Amino acid sequence: MSINNNILIKIRDMKDSLTPVEKMLAEYILENLDEIPHLSIKSLAQLTRTSDASVLRFCKTMGYSGYRSFIVSISASLGSMDEEQKHQYTDIQPGDDLDTIISNISRNNMKSIEDTLSVIHKDAIARAVKILQVCKRIVFFGIGASGLVGIDAEQKFTRINKMCHAYVDGHSQLTAATLLEKNDVAIFISNSGTTVEILEALDIAKKNGAHIIAITKYNKSELAEKANIVLGISTPELTIRSGAMGSRIAMLTVIDILFAGVASAEYRNVKKYLTKTHNIISSKHRK
Repeated sequence: MSINNNILIKIRDMKDSLTPVEKMLAEYILENLDEIPHLSIKSLAQLTRTSDASVLRFCKTMGYSGYRSFIVSISASLGSMDEEQKHQYTDIQPGDDLDTIISNISRNNMKSIEDTLSVIHKDAIARAVKILQVCKRIVFFGIGASGLVGIDAEQKFTRINKMCHAYVDGHSQLTAATLLEKNDVAIFISNSGTTVEILEALDIAKKNGAHIIAITKYNKSELAEKANIVLGISTPELTIRSGAMGSRIAMLTVIDILFAGVASAEYRNVKKYLTKTHNIISSKHRK
């Protein structure tokens, strides 16, 4: 179960990775939100020119055992959404004044985090934290903006004396994946889940028996299908993805959650490392 469990966010993020029939249903639902809670399964099938069986398969794809539980979840999600939440992400526009830019970017980033809480699963986080506690070493893989997230993760986990490293180019990733062993954890960071270099390194890491954790957009990607644990994020659908803003903020939030989870679970052991690293940095600032 996801933390906030907003089915509308899940439908939006899954839409482009669904089958043609399922995508047709997803688009109709998102475009007719006020109407959906009042429709029977037969009515929805007729309006979308599909079938009762197709609607039921769609419900199961979204994680529901039947149509009734799906509709109840739709109604609950609609009821919990205020006008601010119903607003879409705002893309960069030519000539925006600074006040508009400040407001839009801040709102987009906050919404990325809020929406991610609707698709990321608490049990997946718990499993990931547990594995990170007992592993021999942690290796982060990411390209471009996702690589920057990996570097941030390396800095955080190094503070609690975890053996870890981030690799941000294809060649070094292949080398690192080749040297992974069964007690290692490989964390692959990719918004699309289709980055070629990431998938190549993943295949090698998996053959070597490493635990595979994916931080990726909530959809049916190759990365998500091959990972042992998937930590899904929700990102905006914009025409201009300057610096992958939304996905980067969501991914950094997931890394912070994993770090805090491990540090809290092992607090008696890691407190001394946190104190030492804090003190050495503070002493540099005083000079």
